[in-house]
Amino acid sequence: MAPMLNGSLAQRLLFFLLSCVAVARADEQWVTYKDCRYLPNAANDGDSFHVRAAGKEYIFRLYFVDTPETDMSVPDRVAEQAKYFHVAIQSALQIGLEAERFTRKKLSRPFSIRTRKQDARGRSRRPRYFAFVQTETGDLGEKLIANGLARAYGAASVAPGMITPEGEWRKLRQLERKAKKQRIGGWGVGAGRLHLRATAEPSASTDCSNAVIHSNAARKSERQLPGLSAKLEISNAGKETCRSIPGLESPQTHSE
Repeated sequence: MAPMLNGSLAQRLLFFLLSCVAVARADEQWVTYKDCRYLPNAANDGDSFHVRAAGKEYIFRLYFVDTPETDMSVPDRVAEQAKYFHVAIQSALQIGLEAERFTRKKLSRPFSIRTRKQDARGRSRRPRYFAFVQTETGDLGEKLIANGLARAYGAASVAPGMITPEGEWRKLRQLERKAKKQRIGGWGVGAGRLHLRATAEPSASTDCSNAVIHSNAARKSERQLPGLSAKLEISNAGKETCRSIPGLESPQTHSE
């Protein structure tokens, strides 16, 4: 019988494997769209919305963050989000609606999109892609977190020249803890503080598409938030190694 691994060693081994399986090629094509416009649509919410970029209509979904749903079309997901914010179902929907309004306002002026058109698997017939969104005042995902309207959760990516997403996860978790301590946004909905905003937001120079850039980086990885169910995009090199690891599956489908 093979010797049993102790808990600490097993955890380190699993962390190492999870760090390796999501490696993809750094030369995959990334596109930056500037002067983008927000397009009103009934399906828009805080982290997923229609955009006109380079003369075409797209649906983009933010990397790194997840805002609550705005209706009960995905009840299990709403229940999960309500549990995360420690609120009732109806309050979670209120947070989602506030996040949608926040995003709509932030994108009322031209903004930039950076994407490699990774499939975000929405429910619309139109393709939906993951993206980084940079407003004139900073990264949209970070601002949602800083104002208590989203959680640090979901798909992550590293554009060419970036080392890993770990630095951004740490930053988002810090912003989330601060919003929770200040009881703003979703963290204060029970006390009537849903509409309160952060006194200091992440600046335009620290968006997640630039925050962890390293000029000598040669690889990029994509992974879910550490500690959550690991739904990773696995490179061909890592498929055989990690096929038996529980929890590795396709990214969770999110409403448009």
